[in-house]
Amino acid sequence: MPGIEKLPIEETLEDSPQTRSLLGVFEEDTAAISNYCTQLYQAMQRIYDAQNELSAATHLTSRLLKEYDKQRFPLGGDDEVMSSTLQQFAKVIDELSSCHAVLSTQLADAMMFPITQFKERDLKEILTLKEVFQIASDDHDVAINRYSRLSKRRENDKLRAEVVEDVYTSRKKQHQTMMHYFCSLNTLQYKKKTALLEPLLGYMQAQISFFKLGSENLTQQWEEFLGTIGTSVQNVRREMEEEVGQMQQTIQEMERACDALYAPCDPDPAHSPVSRNLTRKQGYLYIRNKTGLVSSSWERQYFFTQGGNLMQQGRGEVAGGLVTDLDNSSVMAVDCDDRRFCFQVTSFDGKKVVTLQAESRKECEEWISTINNISRRIYLSENAEELAARVNQSALEAVTPSPSFQQRHESMRPTSKGRTGRASSISSVGSEPSPALSVLSLDALVAPETPIQFDIISPVSEENSGQSKTVPQSCRRSNPFGESGESTAEDSEDSILHQLFIVRFLGSMEVKTAESVDVISETMRQILAARAIHNIFRMTESHLLVTCDCLKLIDPQTQVTRLRFPLSTVVQCLSHQDNKRLFGFVLQSASGRSDSRAMCYIFESNNDGEKICDSIGLAKQIALHSEMDRKAVEKKKEEDKAKEKQKEELSKQRQIEKDLEEQSRLIAASSRPANPPGSDGQFLVLSNSQSEDSDAGEEGKKKGL
Repeated sequence: MPGIEKLPIEETLEDSPQTRSLLGVFEEDTAAISNYCTQLYQAMQRIYDAQNELSAATHLTSRLLKEYDKQRFPLGGDDEVMSSTLQQFAKVIDELSSCHAVLSTQLADAMMFPITQFKERDLKEILTLKEVFQIASDDHDVAINRYSRLSKRRENDKLRAEVVEDVYTSRKKQHQTMMHYFCSLNTLQYKKKTALLEPLLGYMQAQISFFKLGSENLTQQWEEFLGTIGTSVQNVRREMEEEVGQMQQTIQEMERACDALYAPCDPDPAHSPVSRNLTRKQGYLYIRNKTGLVSSSWERQYFFTQGGNLMQQGRGEVAGGLVTDLDNSSVMAVDCDDRRFCFQVTSFDGKKVVTLQAESRKECEEWISTINNISRRIYLSENAEELAARVNQSALEAVTPSPSFQQRHESMRPTSKGRTGRASSISSVGSEPSPALSVLSLDALVAPETPIQFDIISPVSEENSGQSKTVPQSCRRSNPFGESGESTAEDSEDSILHQLFIVRFLGSMEVKTAESVDVISETMRQILAARAIHNIFRMTESHLLVTCDCLKLIDPQTQVTRLRFPLSTVVQCLSHQDNKRLFGFVLQSASGRSDSRAMCYIFESNNDGEKICDSIGLAKQIALHSEMDRKAVEKKKEEDKAKEKQKEELSKQRQIEKDLEEQSRLIAASSRPANPPGSDGQFLVLSNSQSEDSDAGEEGKKKGL
């Protein structure tokens, strides 16, 4: 090692400029060493911190691998091979973690401790001596300057002695401080070499020890294990590449196949016909939510059917929520002012109504068909879709559309000016007789090419259209449904029975006979088949009020009576044999059943149709008994009137007899001879007798009266 420069301690007392210049060089060298040592210390501190972090991270990795068996992965099964492999890795990494912990301890002792001691002790000591030397040098300069200004006269010996003492003390202090300072600077030239080499030596020895410890732990057994795991990783990577290739091919095929499905509306309806045999469906729909009394908002949700329930689920939600129960529910297409392709689902009790919007007409019709199939509980059968296909096929075979269907529909539409409201009359199409109608043929029940009305139209509106011209201006005006306001008030006050049901009008048509029990079933078949073929899902919801006088169809919103059927015109009422929610009744005017026409009305209710039919039957019985009681009361009144009349005639006859007797008595009294005037007593007697006779006549008249 070459020679080391030193400061001459012998020249400290002289304190020459050359010595001070050399001291400045040593101080610059000390500052450079201090700066370099600080940077080296920071670098070694990072190595030490990184080693500690590596040791902690290795230990954490080992602990996490050991806890793999305790994890519950949603898509991970009981993979024992994977679990055992990770346990082996945890064992190896745990040993490596121990080695890293030993390395951290060695770095702290052999690398960080020497350089920390040099930085915190040696360099700080030199900086402290430098400050003390600077202060002593300044004090010495002040003392010398003061001593040089002493006067030549010996006037103040005491002051001179103090100045001399001050020079002595300051020079001694400067000399001693300067010698220690020079010694520390000279020593630093040796310490800087050891301070730089010892940490590096400790770092290398710690790393060599770590690698030796690792090589001893990682034996041949671990090398074979790592080779096996590497082979397994390569196999998994090949399987992944094959799977990615298959998925890419699938993506390309689906992109070609689903290109037509990207548009919300299919430009070619024949390419994707409506499927009416579904019992399960899912997809995004918009649901209308009320935000105020008259305002509402639409929200896009994912809807799906689950058994007999309609569910909805928002994005980010784990499970879906129940919207409504579809068993025995009703669904129909509706017109919304601000939306297209809307349909409405009403629960079986009518208390909950849900309005939904589909993306296209095809989606809307498929949802309506699916909900209809679920409402019929077809999904409970083993082959639900096959059963739904048979039901829809039977509906298609039940009615065959005529080629001139639209022309007949236009020609049969009434043109009367008095008719108001919406009318959607569609001609019924020719059909084959149903197997259930074994006694009567179809022609005996329903006339061929009879128009079917799918909207509520008052039958009296046309009848009153001709009479409305002859009615005087002063008469009460009838409402557009053919019902006056007086009858409503009278029916509601006099009727004993009041029962209200929620119904939906399916259709009505004229029938040939009103007495047959099969006429209602055949009418139901005709109307339902026509609705299925021509995709008519809209139904008018009303409130059916059953009273002892009539049946009323009331608008649920405006409370206006749409139709009024006198109970006397209801010939029969019957519910469907399979679907108990369907019911109908036949009306025939009471004027004459030979030439009058009969109309059959078909409805769908939220409740059991048999209950409505029983209610109508009960109303007819109550009306019949009320009529019998009324006739009995009228008969009794007539008998009482006859008895009163007989009594009056008898009383008159007796009065006449009394009057005749009184007249004969008066005549006999007047025919007697007049008495001559006499004394006052005789005159008084005669006048008394006459007065008695006159009093008797007046009493007889009073009795006669």
